[in-house]
Parts: sequence; structure tokens; C-alpha cells
Amino acid sequence: MSSQITNTPSADVLTGFYSYTDTLKGVYYGPGCVNDALPKLLATIGSTKALIVTGKSLREKTDVISRIETILKEHNAYGATLSEIGEHAPVSGIHNGVKLFNEIQADVFVAVGGGSPVDAAKAMSYFIQQQRGGSFVKQIAIPTTLSAAEYTAGVGYTNEEGQKTVLMSPFLPPAGVILDAELTITTPERLWLSSGIRALDHAVEGLYRPLLALPAKVLGYAALADLFKYLPESKANPKDLAARQKLQVAAWMSLWPIKTERPSPLGLSHALGHKLGATYGIPHGITSCLTLASVIQYKAETAPEEDKRSLAEALFYLQEPSTGTLDGDVKKLAFRIDGLVKRLGLSTSLEENKVPKADLAKIAKLALGEDQSTHPQVVELLENIYSKRGL
Repeated sequence: MSSQITNTPSADVLTGFYSYTDTLKGVYYGPGCVNDALPKLLATIGSTKALIVTGKSLREKTDVISRIETILKEHNAYGATLSEIGEHAPVSGIHNGVKLFNEIQADVFVAVGGGSPVDAAKAMSYFIQQQRGGSFVKQIAIPTTLSAAEYTAGVGYTNEEGQKTVLMSPFLPPAGVILDAELTITTPERLWLSSGIRALDHAVEGLYRPLLALPAKVLGYAALADLFKYLPESKANPKDLAARQKLQVAAWMSLWPIKTERPSPLGLSHALGHKLGATYGIPHGITSCLTLASVIQYKAETAPEEDKRSLAEALFYLQEPSTGTLDGDVKKLAFRIDGLVKRLGLSTSLEENKVPKADLAKIAKLALGEDQSTHPQVVELLENIYSKRGL
């Protein structure tokens, strides 16, 4: 399915290039930039044969993959396309990707789609490095959602038992990222908007994320403001390239790539989302729609004052007046998040997503890990969102 774009990019549409040291060599952004950016990144990282990693729907229902294949063929860099990566990156597709990569003697992955193809390509790189030794295989990521998986050193995939498995390495992030708003036009509305709430989840939970450098937290505030502004605009006019490009950059700001001595974990909303997603077949964007507002409301009652202050400061970026108390401001932020989810038509419940009520205590236990001191409160939080849509 080809999609006609009704508006022409103007001077206020974002376009540009950003370079980073070590693994990430460059981020290109702007409508239509893939035509020049993909060949430039191939030349920068010295790659000559690509395996495209994507999903079945993007391959069969849109012209996005054929466009990428054409660009690669024009530069004699096309190897093959693997289009069997499903939601939450099942390990069977990853193993098939490793086999195909070796068979065609490719030297780079080009992951196209949401977080699952990006994470699958990272996992393939990891397994190939384990087989061969030496360097990790490089990846160029071309996201069509707002999940922001392309900026992390972590990999989440689903193992043979249906459980989420995580790998970490500073060499796993893509070597290049291409944010081309034109390629997102065919992304289904619910996926596009809910992945935007996932980006909001990154930005909000990053405000109290341990070990995160101050500049990244400031970028989180900027991401939060843009997500609140442009997600409704994108829903109102799905072919507005300016809004879609703003949202892609907001997702980038929500999880800005930063080198740290050790990984800095995200918060409770993400932890719950990881346990809900693969096990019950819930897209990560929808898990954030389920949990984020309630987690922030919970933080108003339980978080240290420093964390509350970071969350309360978000009201300034949303041009919202303070309630006069930290607890009140954090609760107000929670209700603003809940209101955005409802405005986008994304409100849902655990019951609607077929999560058994009997599993709530187990989900809370798995999400909390070693520290089970707040287990009763987290079970109560899950009970509150079991059959209720939002706050």
C-alpha cells in the first residue's frame, strides 16, 4: 500500500545531522533524508552488503521496504530481506536472521520498523560476535515508530519459553540512525501514537533515573513537552510531516544515547511493561498507556523528595501552574498523562488485554526484582488498573 503525502515540507520541518563518538556514528533526520543518508552511512561505516531486518506487515502492506531495497540496490549494497520479525522479537526469527546473514556474507544490518526489528538486529549482532569473536556487526536503524530502541545498549527479545530476555553491551547500539518522517506515514495510527506514549514513558521516568547525566534530563523535559504537543496534532492530521518529524526527534530526546560506566535502569512503569509485554502479547506502547500515569500517581505518595521535585518540574515545561505542593504537582502530572492517553484514544485496562487477575502478584514480584519491600503497594497499583481505564 503506497501512501500519498498531502503536504510539502516547509522551512519549519526539522532536518539535519548529529554525530556521536564510538558506536553511534550519525543520526540523520528530515523528510526524505533516507535517499542520501543510507548511502552516506554505508560509506561511513565501510559496509557493502546489507541484510534488511523487518516485519511481515511492513514488507507486505507498505512500500517502505521496497524503497529501502531500491536504494541499496542502486549502490550495490543489497543482500537480502528478512521479514519475519514479530512483536517482542521472538528468538526463532533472530536465529533465522543469523543464518541468512552468514549465508549471504552480509556485513551490516539495516533494521526497518519498530523496536522489535531494531532489537532483533542487535541480538543477531550479539550472537554472531559470540560465534566468530572479534567485532560486533554494525547496524543502521530506520525506525517507523517512536519506541526509541535505536538509542540503547540493551536488547530485549523473547526466548523459547516466551519470556523476555535482556542482553547488554556498549557495542550493540546502531552505528547510524535515519529519522525520515515520510517512512512513518503508513505506520498504523494506534501503533504510532502508543509508541509515542512509550517515548513519554522514557522521558518521564528518566527524570528520576539514577546515574543519568543532567543534560539528558533537560532533554527529557523537552521531549515531554513536544510529545504532549505533537501527538494530538499527529492524530488530528496523520499526514502532517512537520509534526511527525518533531515526534521522531522527541523520541530521540526521550532516550538520548549517553555513555555510562554501567547501565542506569528505568523506573517501575518500564519494569511492569517488560513483564506484561511478551508474556501477555501486549505491545510495549500499550503497556505504557496502562501503567505510566498510575506509576507517577504512586510516586507522588512514595518517591523521595528529589525525585518528586524532578517530576514536578515537568509542569513548567507543559506551561501548567503549580498546585503549591510537590505531591500535588506530581499528581497533576499523572492526571495530565492520563488525559493525553485518553485524548489519543488509547485508554485500556489489564482485563481488556486478557491479563489474568490471579497473575497480578506474580507480575509485581517479577517487576520489582530483588527489592520486594513495596510488593503490596505495586499489587494494589495493578489491581487499580485491572478493570479501570486510566486514573
